[in-house]
Amino acid sequence: MPRHERPRPSSSHTRASIASLAARLMVEDGIADFYLAKRKAARQLGLPDHTTFPDNAEVELELRAYRSLYGDAADAELLRAQRRVALEILQLFADFCPYLTGSVLDGTAGEHSTIDILLFADSAKEVEIFLLNRGIDFEHAEPHNERVEAVLVLETDVADVNLIVLPPKYERVTLKHRDGRSRERIKADALRALLSE
Repeated sequence: MPRHERPRPSSSHTRASIASLAARLMVEDGIADFYLAKRKAARQLGLPDHTTFPDNAEVELELRAYRSLYGDAADAELLRAQRRVALEILQLFADFCPYLTGSVLDGTAGEHSTIDILLFADSAKEVEIFLLNRGIDFEHAEPHNERVEAVLVLETDVADVNLIVLPPKYERVTLKHRDGRSRERIKADALRALLSE
């Protein structure tokens, strides 16, 4: 068949293939960055650079499907352990209006995932002093959003915790993912209820 007559995969099929492979790469290779996983998936599929990628919601859907197919009791227990640690962190940082967000909340977390906690403080120094006064070691990470004042990383036995420090005025603002979807977040009481289900 001449090259120009060769059928091309549909855009929706291509997006689905990228989303599926990106989800697998995120689980198996521990890739946390959606864009990186999609780019690597497209490359492995031999797709051209100008290929339209699926959005993060499509990849999250594939992550859930992958975990439901290949996950086991150990994965479910890991998620519960991550949520229990998240609850402890939310309680510890109660003075900073903490919220759980990210993959530990939405159920797509795995062994390479971080626990993402939003904190609202007048300055990141307040949170740093709070940690120093309690002898809790932390490191700084690069914020990926101009609203974020600092990202402080704590190590736990279960997963690293990203304390994402924002000014108090953003507590009432609906934060969004890069693809425009609202970023879900919950407080300690809601997480406690989730753990009791």
